[in-house]
Amino acid sequence: MNKDKIDKLFDDLKDGFDVEEPNSGHSKRFLDKLNAQKTSKVSKVSKRIQLWKPMAGIAATLLLVLTLVLANKPQNKVRDLASVSPEMEKTQSFFTSTISEELKKLESKSNPETKVLINDALIQIKKLEINYENLKIDLTKSGDDSRVIFAMIKNFQNRIDILQNTLEHIENIKNLNRISNESNSNI
Repeated sequence: MNKDKIDKLFDDLKDGFDVEEPNSGHSKRFLDKLNAQKTSKVSKVSKRIQLWKPMAGIAATLLLVLTLVLANKPQNKVRDLASVSPEMEKTQSFFTSTISEELKKLESKSNPETKVLINDALIQIKKLEINYENLKIDLTKSGDDSRVIFAMIKNFQNRIDILQNTLEHIENIKNLNRISNESNSNI
């Protein structure tokens, strides 16, 4: 059927639908039932809320206590040579500044002829740095064991030795190139 036909049908039957009157007091009974349902739902919801209030307080208290315990837990901070004593701090400072200076010298000597030699030295230095990180963990675990401290100092010395040997090799290469150039120009 078409929408216009349905509308016309309902318009024709409009007065035929309202044939009976509701019983007296129908509105009052309907409103009473509606109010009864409303209050039962409200009381169920309020009981649920009343049960969750103490539970939420307990949960919040437990969360606060747990946070405080974890925040005050001593951190296992990895220690380095400087954390052992003031003398070791000076020693570490000396070695790190010396290594930094030697690295700057090495970078200034970089050219195509020495690039492979310098890269090899930097790879060896990187391996020693990784080894030093492991030694820091060992120092933390061992509680300032003198063998670990000695190994850390030896690690610094090895890095400096590598840098100084590389710089010597670079100087030898330069001298050989200069001698080779001089002999070629004399011929």
